[in-house]
Amino acid sequence: MQNNIGLFLGKRAQLSPGVEAFVDVASGRRLTYAELDARCNRTADVLRRQGVRKGDRVALLLMNSPEYLESFFALAKLGAIAVPLNWRLVPDELAFILGDSGARTLIFGAEFASAVADLQARGRAGTALERWLRVGEDAGRTPFAESYADLQAAASDREPEIGASGDDDLYIMYTSGTTGLPKGVVHSHDTAMWACLTISATSESRYRDRYLVALPLFHVGALTPITANVYQGITNVVMRAFDPAQTWRLIESEKIDCMLAVPAMLNFMLQVPEREQVDFSRLRWCMSGASPVPVSLIEAYAKLGIEIHQVYGLTESCGPACLTSPEDALRKAGSTGKAFFHTEVRVVDEDGKDVVAGATGEVIIRGRHIMKGYWNRPDATADALRDGWLYSGDLGTRDAEGFVYIQDRKKDMIISGGENVYPAEIENVILTCPGVRDVAVIGQPCAKWGESPLAVVVAAEPGGLTAADVIAHTQGKLARYKQPRAVEFIDVIPRNPTGKVLKRLLRERFPGPAPK
Repeated sequence: MQNNIGLFLGKRAQLSPGVEAFVDVASGRRLTYAELDARCNRTADVLRRQGVRKGDRVALLLMNSPEYLESFFALAKLGAIAVPLNWRLVPDELAFILGDSGARTLIFGAEFASAVADLQARGRAGTALERWLRVGEDAGRTPFAESYADLQAAASDREPEIGASGDDDLYIMYTSGTTGLPKGVVHSHDTAMWACLTISATSESRYRDRYLVALPLFHVGALTPITANVYQGITNVVMRAFDPAQTWRLIESEKIDCMLAVPAMLNFMLQVPEREQVDFSRLRWCMSGASPVPVSLIEAYAKLGIEIHQVYGLTESCGPACLTSPEDALRKAGSTGKAFFHTEVRVVDEDGKDVVAGATGEVIIRGRHIMKGYWNRPDATADALRDGWLYSGDLGTRDAEGFVYIQDRKKDMIISGGENVYPAEIENVILTCPGVRDVAVIGQPCAKWGESPLAVVVAAEPGGLTAADVIAHTQGKLARYKQPRAVEFIDVIPRNPTGKVLKRLLRERFPGPAPK
């Protein structure tokens, strides 16, 4: 069998044709693996007839839906390259990604008709797009697009000729852009397969488990788990968009065994009354990552009988890097665990040498699931991939038992008076302050110390908390040089779809200087 990710779906359909593959929460549609694979083959036939060939880039501007997976696996079978698009981006941002990737075909949901019409009006000056396939109806706003449903209904469900395997490119996923213009991370059929293998060998997922997917499929935190679920024969219960109250109801009604959620989502779930009204006893565990998971959050879920397994990974690693085991979830709360089964992780100094246990260094990762590189960015690729290792840009420590603790992004580190200050450490303390709902810490220029920490806080109740309250709460819990010199209150912390704080936006809003 060729190593083609699209063939994973075909093989699973042969082995487990009647197992439920996809539950679309928004529409209520349910597809077995046999049904999903047949629809995937029809989509492949549509794209082949449209002229899509091996190596062509096809962009996906779709909400979580069966059509998303059908398109992704169809492109994999044909050997074309999927370009998942973040549907929260504005047309200018989408145009950059489309132009950078050279995508000539766009499959889009009708809810994005206005943005797509804007892109089409730009012509070839803005993007290389030539073909447009629309999922759903849009009242005539995109007459230049063909109907995905109509084309698929007339297509053949025969298995297409497989057009790629191994090291051939599978998809280009653009980084979140928390620090600047996004870069296209290139993964192959091989890197995606090894991500599936290392997840399957490390996590506690099982054949016929029911897995709740609440993250957007344009992110590796959803796309890789779903691919691994297909590999293992797991049912994907997929939300169009995250809703904390609905999540608890689905855990009961869909008999969810496991899920993945970022810390912000888990925090929101604790704040809704639904958790008191449903039976969630079947839920064994939840992976959580994308940002450090507060110890208080792990403990809160432990009281509910739900294990939180902190996971650490990157788009560049196809998702997996480190994971906590069930046995260590509480004993090592605050740690992101040890490297996945087919993965190596080290913590190194500026010269690439391992630091001693407990010392801070950059986290580097090695495994066959690491990206091929950045699309059309040899300079950035050379900087990130060195001697077979992926340099993550994340700072962390490793204890004597080999457990990794992520402290912060290297580029988000604050240097105050010559001392390294890690925002995540301050954020974890402030999150325990009564009256604080959310917080992000950034550095501001300071004439005296170089930089000083600024805490940007979302209060649980308007007017119920002061800057003095927040600063006082840090006293005795943080060294003085780590304590924020100022506090700003806002309504919501800006985050990308995976929960990462967009600190670039906070720096733009609060440029400083810090108070004297």
